[in-house]
Amino acid sequence: MRDLVYYVGVSIDGFIAGPDDEVDFYPLTEPFTEWMATEYADALPTHVRRALGVDAALRRRFDTVVMGRRTYDPGLAAGIVSPYAHLRQVVVSRSLEPPAPEVTVVREDPLAAVRALKEAPGLDVYLAGGGQLAGELLPEIDRLVLKQYPVVAGAGRPLFDTGFAPTGFVLDDVRTFPGGPAVLTWSRSR
Repeated sequence: MRDLVYYVGVSIDGFIAGPDDEVDFYPLTEPFTEWMATEYADALPTHVRRALGVDAALRRRFDTVVMGRRTYDPGLAAGIVSPYAHLRQVVVSRSLEPPAPEVTVVREDPLAAVRALKEAPGLDVYLAGGGQLAGELLPEIDRLVLKQYPVVAGAGRPLFDTGFAPTGFVLDDVRTFPGGPAVLTWSRSR
């Protein structure tokens, strides 16, 4: 069975974006960008992979991406209907009309859709966000890979937008980079 992996950037105080979906306040360093392009190249949008010279056929971790409408919309607004063309793309939205044949829109019961994805053969499933969808899918998240940036946002979109739902995870790895970013990898407690 495949894992659902929530791989996401987050501020020290637990926000994945600012109040108006800003993410440009996250500082990027060359060593950190190189690490992302090497270790998690599958999770980079196709146009970013191209710009960084990542092999178009390279898939080490993921073959499917699941995202909410708010995560999908910025690319769509820029005319990018297939932001992860190298992956199977699933967008959870009650109102989005399927923008392209290669993008599957899930209108109802994202938990059932993700359970079906996890049972299918293949690589792991990348949960790209956002916080509301992550809150809904929390029962199915197997691993968290949090790219923690050295900044306090103060307000914004939370990592998980859910009610009180204590869910245990075990810290598997911490990796730090010059300039302050860290990657914390967590597995669900069994």
